[in-house]
Amino acid sequence: MTRWFGHDAQIAQLIAASAAARMHHGWIFAGPKGVGKAGIAFDFAKRLLVGGAGGPVPAATLAPGDEDTQVRLLNGGAHPDFVRLERLERDDRKGDGSTLARNITVDQVRGLARLLHSAPSMGSRRVVLIDSADDLEAGAANALLKNLEEPPAGAMFLLVAHRPGRLLPTIRSRCRMLRFHALDDDVMQAALAQAMPDLPAAERARLVASGEGSPGQALAMRALDLPALEESLGVIAGGGRAADAERAKLMSALSGVAARPRLEAFVELVPRFIARRLRAAQGPALGRGLEAFEEAQRLGAGAVTPLQLEPGALVFTLCDTVAGLGEAGAAR
Repeated sequence: MTRWFGHDAQIAQLIAASAAARMHHGWIFAGPKGVGKAGIAFDFAKRLLVGGAGGPVPAATLAPGDEDTQVRLLNGGAHPDFVRLERLERDDRKGDGSTLARNITVDQVRGLARLLHSAPSMGSRRVVLIDSADDLEAGAANALLKNLEEPPAGAMFLLVAHRPGRLLPTIRSRCRMLRFHALDDDVMQAALAQAMPDLPAAERARLVASGEGSPGQALAMRALDLPALEESLGVIAGGGRAADAERAKLMSALSGVAARPRLEAFVELVPRFIARRLRAAQGPALGRGLEAFEEAQRLGAGAVTPLQLEPGALVFTLCDTVAGLGEAGAAR
């Protein structure tokens, strides 16, 4: 069974809520990407469904063990009283390398009718897990709201949200908000040691430093070799001929279809890189840096899915933003 690091208080709250006589039907698992929200929500779904069928649930840990029949069904994606909504895979007809749809669609939410308008098959509860609610298109959010306003008996909605402020206020008002936070360095060390026990200590320390309290982000950075991209951004922030060569290298490396996942990660990396460079900046340098941060966020918003800029142009423009940091880019 997975051990979740750094979220003991949130898990205790979920365990207590599941034992209450009346439990709220909607929960928002809110916090930074990659800290374990979706995994904890899935474990909570296991607890709800096993408990709703009268099965034994542990007192001190969130999820029943894998020996439980319902847990095995959930792990295998075959539980009749559970639905996970997420962006669907799509045909890459545009040739842009993206394998996922842009949003969770209204048709996906409407498709919950089969689950919600029929009696549970294995107990008293049905669970819908949305990962992530940030991905709901406008029509899908409104369709979900109708279900939250008039939930069928025993229906539970678990919404994972990386940016809960972007959810409809009416959705937020009908759910309990459970907030998750970035992990401290010691907890990050423990989480990464569990995930990758053979990882050398020096590399683990680098991932802790660059992961910003998110084990998922740290592991994604390693898989996509994002530390190398950070090194390139550091050269570009320094300016000079080396910066021009580094920019050209990034444009080449991130422009192919096969590089699409790494390009998406780069778009998210640039604002974080700028924010870290600003921690010791003051005066005019801070002002320039904040402008660069806002510009990088603006460029990244929706730029990749669907692709609004040609990859090389997007990389060039983001690098130009980093190069414009000047003194702010050099401050640490």
